[in-house]
Amino acid sequence: MDSEQRRKRKRIYRPYSRAQFLSVRSLILCSSFLVFLLFLSMDRFPIRTVSFHPVLSVPSFSILSKSSLDDSFHGKLRLPLRVEDRVLFPDHLLLLVSSKIDQADKLDCVYYRVLNEATEEGKDKEIVHQGVLSTDEYDGFRSIVRCPLPPRNYSATVALRRPGDGLYYNWSLRSNQTAHLWNRMVYEAALDGKTAVVFVKGLNLRPHRESNPTRFRCQFSLGNWDKDEGLVLTTEAGAAAQEVVRCPLPRSTRNNRDRAQGIRVTVVHAGDPDVEHEPMPSAVRIHNSRSYVHRRNQRRRMENVPMPSVAKLFDSKPHQKKKKRRKYELCVCTMLWNQAPALREWIMYHAWLGVERWFIYDNNSDDGIQEVIEELDFQDYNVSRHTWPWIKTQEAGFSHCALRARHECKWVGFFDVDEFYYFPRHHRRALVGQNVLRSLVANYSSSRSIAEIRTACHSFGPSGLSSPPSQGVTVGYTCRLQSPERHKSIVRPDLLHDTLLNVVHHFRLRKGFRYLNVRESSIIVNHYKYQVWDTFRAKFFRRVATYVVDWQENQNQGSKDRAPGLGTEAIEPPNWRLQFCEVWDTGLRDYVLANFADPATGTLPWEKALL
Repeated sequence: MDSEQRRKRKRIYRPYSRAQFLSVRSLILCSSFLVFLLFLSMDRFPIRTVSFHPVLSVPSFSILSKSSLDDSFHGKLRLPLRVEDRVLFPDHLLLLVSSKIDQADKLDCVYYRVLNEATEEGKDKEIVHQGVLSTDEYDGFRSIVRCPLPPRNYSATVALRRPGDGLYYNWSLRSNQTAHLWNRMVYEAALDGKTAVVFVKGLNLRPHRESNPTRFRCQFSLGNWDKDEGLVLTTEAGAAAQEVVRCPLPRSTRNNRDRAQGIRVTVVHAGDPDVEHEPMPSAVRIHNSRSYVHRRNQRRRMENVPMPSVAKLFDSKPHQKKKKRRKYELCVCTMLWNQAPALREWIMYHAWLGVERWFIYDNNSDDGIQEVIEELDFQDYNVSRHTWPWIKTQEAGFSHCALRARHECKWVGFFDVDEFYYFPRHHRRALVGQNVLRSLVANYSSSRSIAEIRTACHSFGPSGLSSPPSQGVTVGYTCRLQSPERHKSIVRPDLLHDTLLNVVHHFRLRKGFRYLNVRESSIIVNHYKYQVWDTFRAKFFRRVATYVVDWQENQNQGSKDRAPGLGTEAIEPPNWRLQFCEVWDTGLRDYVLANFADPATGTLPWEKALL
């Protein structure tokens, strides 16, 4: 009887005991997890900053906030934004972020006060934040955030936060606490066959000339060479000119381009073996030999130090489809800043002449250019925008575009959005003008000697106008200077010299190839250079070319890049609307109206409102 009762008691209480045990265990686990989360979100350390130029650092603190925890519990996981690099420009601070940024996110830039740099009243806040200026997609790995310059007494080691987060993230500050100067660093890199093409500022190479490549080496790193982390591989440079250094890839990645994707790369100045070093002081100056030795050692240390770098190798070559598509006969590349209103006329007109593909290198525009390009692409104009945040780099940008276009295009034209190709002979003879530019270059696509076609330019003035012409520049500006100025080029990108050396208007070609000058009577470029003052004065902000002095600086005032008679301030000269007018030339205006105007209304295609 007792044994039967014991069996019944076991059957009755055993399930209850197991449930009770599991409930207690679950309660303990949940409590421990909540305590762990609260521990992470505790503001356990005071937030202070430490600054040291050029490396700026901030101690670590909490990375999780109440709002981010709430979002995670509601299925909206928002990870902290990790800032890989910071670049200090004259008018803003650029952040390279290692993730895609949701355009709906309203981000703030977070600034930390530098220690021992308080104001006289000692009332500076430890932390201040300001809204970001803009965000952009960048390469295949990172996004761009532009922040206002740090306030006085605040560090350039800036972090990011989302409004509503109670605490400030420091995820980005744990891995990289450096702010680079824009004019001394490696800023871009691209794969080209079995080589890496590296773009760098601060080498001070002579413009428009090839340099001795033995003076340079490339370093490839999977870690952070500033902290001696990761594997570093070095190769000797094979070509160098202006801001471009070309090096072979390390053997481990040379036959597998995918392995090279995302590798950080920099340039080392190895010194010039062909230049003798400074001689030792004579016996008369022997007492100064210590300063000589110091200068020599300092120079040698600088020569073998890697340049600061934000560049990662990126393969711009499009993924090959199963069925290989033909190359476009004619493409165009340009670099611009805040010229979105001019794009429609420029692209629609040249597409009619036969341009099939467009590469727009956007140099920090904030005038809604993305919407304009999307609308044009929607209308099948095959336009792509490429974020190019590096200022004073037009030549390098064109070299980069030549690499990108090489896989898609037989010919690439490099000209600005205020420059329009015109065929006077076709107009005079009433010949069909559609696709005429593409037909011109196609005649030389199989040439064994011609790799560049050069066309002279006529510079047009305001033509008596005081406001921008409503029907576009081709119709509105009809008075120009008599003599042509400079030229523009269309090149075969697969026949350029390995240095990619260019002076904006033309490239250096491979040995055995030459350029062709076309007659002005057959083809000319109308350059609407001197437009109404409200448009023209934007040129005072900054010149995009590397070796052209900004107009605010009192240098090279006789340069052809400057408008004659202008000073260093954007002040409208007397009778501006009547200047630069020597010859009335309505050829392109009549050509456009005859081929593009609506017969019923006279409206031109680029006048229509954006969809």
